[in-house]
Amino acid sequence: MKNSAFLVFAGLFLLVGCHSETGKTKNGVVLSVAPIIKKIAPKKTMADAATILSKKEVPILCYHNIKELKASDGEMTKTYTVSPANFAQQMKALSDAGYHSILPNQLYDYLAYGVPLPSNPVMITFDDTRGEQFSIGASVMKKYGFTGVFFVMTVSIGRPGYLSKEQIKSLSDSGNVVAAHTWDHHMVTKYAGDDWNTQLVKPKNKLEEIIGKPVTYFAYPFGLWNKAAIPELKKSGYQMAYILATKRDSVDPLYTIRRIIVAGQWSTPSTMEAIKSSFNKEL
Repeated sequence: MKNSAFLVFAGLFLLVGCHSETGKTKNGVVLSVAPIIKKIAPKKTMADAATILSKKEVPILCYHNIKELKASDGEMTKTYTVSPANFAQQMKALSDAGYHSILPNQLYDYLAYGVPLPSNPVMITFDDTRGEQFSIGASVMKKYGFTGVFFVMTVSIGRPGYLSKEQIKSLSDSGNVVAAHTWDHHMVTKYAGDDWNTQLVKPKNKLEEIIGKPVTYFAYPFGLWNKAAIPELKKSGYQMAYILATKRDSVDPLYTIRRIIVAGQWSTPSTMEAIKSSFNKEL
């Protein structure tokens, strides 16, 4: 009888010891054990398209060339080229105005799940894999604590004047985001057959091999898109895609995120004003 009582007591002692709550006792004898209830975090519900479209837009800037213009350069080159001095002035103006750079994962969480952003958010992006985006762009941004998004056209990697594998890896390792911009800048609206694999899947795989991280963001060449591209982007593993300053899709707004090209003809005050006028829903 004594042995049985001892075993019961020992069992209760062990049971209590395995729980964070001890339960009730009297004169050292356990009378009951409080149940342990595990709290399970509720699953986040992703916002629907209408909710995403109703959210205040974040200003997103798109740069291409950062270099001095030549007298022979045409109007298109002038539009897509910002001088190093102007780029530096623009980054300083953003910093002085209290802007904080954000990255795509932050924008995604804000749009899809309502996660708050820092005050005065802005996203700084670069297209077309130009080498000066590393030597000038990333260097100047770092001075102001900014990070950016580099949309890489993989056919150009390692060519003279373009980003090398080592530079792309360095951009990623230093807190910037490396994303896809197709293989050869062939516009999405003309894809057929194996083009989807060539322009979406293979560039994604190549960039992931270089940086050792998932690549889940995409920018349409020329900002041109169509509805046929969105399911292909989803199937290829992209969770967000960027256009230029045109209307967003009413069904899949995460695959038509708006940006504006910072034109080379703009002064710094013009650039700051364009941010407000193009993304006029204040955060």
